[in-house]
Formats: sequence, C-alpha cells, structure tokens
Amino acid sequence: MKILLAVDGSPISLRAARVTAKLAAEFADPPTVILFNADPPLMQAVAIKLGLQAVTRYHAENGAYAVKAARSALKRARLSFTEKLAVGDPAPSIIKAAKSERCDLVVMGSKGHGALQTLFLGSVTSKVIAQCDIPVVVAR
Repeated sequence: MKILLAVDGSPISLRAARVTAKLAAEFADPPTVILFNADPPLMQAVAIKLGLQAVTRYHAENGAYAVKAARSALKRARLSFTEKLAVGDPAPSIIKAAKSERCDLVVMGSKGHGALQTLFLGSVTSKVIAQCDIPVVVAR
C-alpha cells in the first residue's frame, strides 16, 4: 500500500497525518507514505522582481513549514516516509504526484467549508476528490 499524505501546514493537515498513522496501524505490512506539499507559484511579476534564488528559497521555506508538524506526527507514529515538495497549483499537483508515484490512496484534510464558500473560494480537497481516480480519505 502506498499513501500520499498531502499537507499545507494547517492544523487540518496535522489531523490528516494522524489519520494516516491510524490507517497505517491497521495494515499487516506498513504502507509506504509520501509526505507531499505543493506550494502555489508566485505571480510572474513578483518572481521576476525577487530573482531565482529568492524564489527558490521562498518555496523551500514554505515547503519545510508545511510538512513540519506532519513530519513530527509520522515520526511519533514510527512510520517511515519520504518527503516530496513541489511548486504548482495544489490540486493538480496532488493528483499528478499520486499518479506518478502510483499511490493507492490519498489522505488530506478539509476545513469543511459549506457549499457556498467552496463555490466562491474553491477547495483543493473538492477538486482532488472530483478529478482524482485514486481513492481519497478526507480528515476533518
């Protein structure tokens, strides 16, 4: 079993990491876990002003922050995992990573916004559920 744990550094992501640990405990063989974060790209004008090194550092720092709490939760659960950080629109990046890594399951959190908020704001979780052909477990 291969699980992609998609996180963004929020408390909901920590909950998703804990759900992943609980799921992993149910398997006879420990699953392979990929701790994943997709940092949205900066606007092109901002990226040009900052320069390549600053943009690279910005995304690296955001990614490190996003996986920090989930990394600790997985370590406490004694789960082995690999980390993968990407820069891109989160929903398509999660789907692409899950497919390219040949994952059997995606675990992610959801803030539980209502339908009206999701309509206007968009929801990464909703997009992944709608567009991904891999099963998705949502932690709330």
